[in-house]
Amino acid sequence: MRLEYFEMIDRIRSQEENRLVADARVPEASPVFEGHFPGFPILPGVLMIEAMAQACGWLMVARSGFTRMALLAKVGEAKMRGMVRPGAALTVTAELIHDGSGYAVLRGTLAEGDTRAAEAELTLRTMVFPAPELEAAVRARALTIGLA
Repeated sequence: MRLEYFEMIDRIRSQEENRLVADARVPEASPVFEGHFPGFPILPGVLMIEAMAQACGWLMVARSGFTRMALLAKVGEAKMRGMVRPGAALTVTAELIHDGSGYAVLRGTLAEGDTRAAEAELTLRTMVFPAPELEAAVRARALTIGLA
């Protein structure tokens, strides 16, 4: 993870038609932890949701054959079940529930080992890339995380 750059997914472990599993390692040090919380750093819940949203977004990009991008539109039924500490090795899973009319509903989960840390139902808006530079950046990042 590179928190300051909002690059939450380190590696795609597997990708199927309706499911994606990714790895994300929380950095040992980050300015984020200086204020959240001094002496007891934990990953903010909003960044846990972002990691799940990015896994869901990568699934939708892959499903479209890299012709569409995905933007977070809604977070529902989010539950933070545990604290995630610096250095944690996380598994992030995205499962498609519904796709249609330019929106997709997915179930995201975030776990450390066998312990679920967070889950949410995420709605993403899918759309054609608005700029070729953005499409190129997404394709380049996909290569670095193993989604080709």
